[in-house]
Amino acid sequence: MNLTRIFNTTTPIIGVVHLAPLPTSPRWGGNLKAAIERAEQEATALAAGGVDGLIVENFFDAPFTKDRVDPAVVSAMTLIVDRLKNLVVLPIGLNVLRNDAHSAMAIATCTNARFIRVNVLTGVMATDQGIIEGRAHELLRYRRELGSEVAILADVLVKHARPLGTPNLTTAVSDTIERGLADGIILSGWATGSPPSFEDLELARAAAGGTPVLIGSGADPDNIGQLLQSADGVIVASSLKRNGKISEPIDPIRVARFVEAARQVGNRESGIGSRELKEISP
Repeated sequence: MNLTRIFNTTTPIIGVVHLAPLPTSPRWGGNLKAAIERAEQEATALAAGGVDGLIVENFFDAPFTKDRVDPAVVSAMTLIVDRLKNLVVLPIGLNVLRNDAHSAMAIATCTNARFIRVNVLTGVMATDQGIIEGRAHELLRYRRELGSEVAILADVLVKHARPLGTPNLTTAVSDTIERGLADGIILSGWATGSPPSFEDLELARAAAGGTPVLIGSGADPDNIGQLLQSADGVIVASSLKRNGKISEPIDPIRVARFVEAARQVGNRESGIGSRELKEISP
C-alpha cells in the first residue's frame, strides 16, 4: 500500500473526530445516541471542508487507561465507525487512547477501516497514565492472525510523555520502522496543539528512509506551509474547531481554510515527496 492508494493524494490531510465521552468513561452521560450524532456531525463537517481522511479517537474519555479499554468502549467505537463509513466516502482510521492498539486493530479490521494510530509502538514512555511499554510484537502478530491489511501509523516520542532514557530522535525513528515494523510514523510537539519543530521533522524524514512521516499535532493554516515541506501528511484537530478550542465542534469554514493552505504547498511541489508505505503481506 501507499499513501495515494489509501487517501488518493500524496500529502493527506487527516481530520480528527473527537468522540464524546463513551460508556464507562468518567464523563459518560448515558446517551450513546448523542455521541453518535456528534460524531456524524464532525465527520460531515470535515468531509465538507475537503479533508482526505478521518481518524476517530475516544478523546473525551480522559483520564485514559494506559492499555486495554473496556469492551463497552470497543463496542461503541465499532458502531460509530460503521455509521461514519456509511455517511462519508473517506478512508477512516482509529486511535484507541491511550494505547490500546490491539482493540484499534480489531475495530479497524472488522469495519474495513484503513489505518490505526499507535501512541507507543516501541520503547518505554513515562506518561500521566503511568509507564507505557510498546508492544509491537503483539500487535504485528495479531494483525497477521487477523489476515488484516490495516496500516500502522506510530508516534515517535509521543506528546504528553517522556522517554525513559534519552533516545536520539533518529534512532527512535529507525527503531520504530525497522524493529517495530511501523508503516508510517507520526511526529508531534510536546502537547496537544504544539507542533513539531521544523528541525525535528527534517531529522525524522531523513531517518525514515522512505517511510511516510506525518505531523501529529499543532498544525494550523499559518504554519502548515512550512511543516509540509518536511512531512508527507498531517493529522489535524484543534485548529479546525470553532475558535480553535479543542472542546468546540468542527467549523467547516476553518477546515476549508486549512485545506486551502495545505493544498497550496502540494500544488507548488507538484507531487514531489511522495512516499510509499511498506507492503503488508497477510
